[in-house]
Amino acid sequence: MRDDFVFVDEVVSGIRWDAKYATWDNFTGKPVDGYLVNRVVGTRAFCAALEKARDKAAELGFGLLLWDVYRPQRAVDRFMRWAEEPEDGRKKARHYPNIERPQMFEQGYVATKSGHSRGSTVDLTLYRLDTGELADMGGDHDLMDVVSHHGADGVPEEAAKNRAHLCAIMEGSGFSSYECEWWHYNLKDEPYPDTYLDFPIE
Repeated sequence: MRDDFVFVDEVVSGIRWDAKYATWDNFTGKPVDGYLVNRVVGTRAFCAALEKARDKAAELGFGLLLWDVYRPQRAVDRFMRWAEEPEDGRKKARHYPNIERPQMFEQGYVATKSGHSRGSTVDLTLYRLDTGELADMGGDHDLMDVVSHHGADGVPEEAAKNRAHLCAIMEGSGFSSYECEWWHYNLKDEPYPDTYLDFPIE
């Protein structure tokens, strides 16, 4: 692993993770290139900011569950190849019900050069510390639809409140939000703003 990158769970105590792209539970329907273990990796600067977010979340009765942080460029390349493959329908209803695969890139849900490959961008959600249950966010991870946008219409009141909590937690800890995805945040002061890496997570 590149210097200054760490397994996030070894540095930030009290977080949970489920590295979706290392599993069959993602929009491609199978583990993605470069994800060889179900762990999350990030920069040390990212971890320092995430500790602040963890503490702010705890004040509201929440914990943090991470889906993805560092993403090898080979995984992004795999997404691009997958987008050109024939539609098999297995994941469409859950992840991209109203668009076709190539439109994921056109509409900004997947990037050909991802901030994740710089090591300080995170996909995450909240869970309740008292029950361990995931907070209702009005939609799942990687639901590529307008309902996933910040301020989307039709989001139930409780889910909208939880999205607002997550946004306040992250923006108050040095991260910026991404308009199209309520779960996606980037460290403002990221250490590698112009570097896209490709080492595998293993």
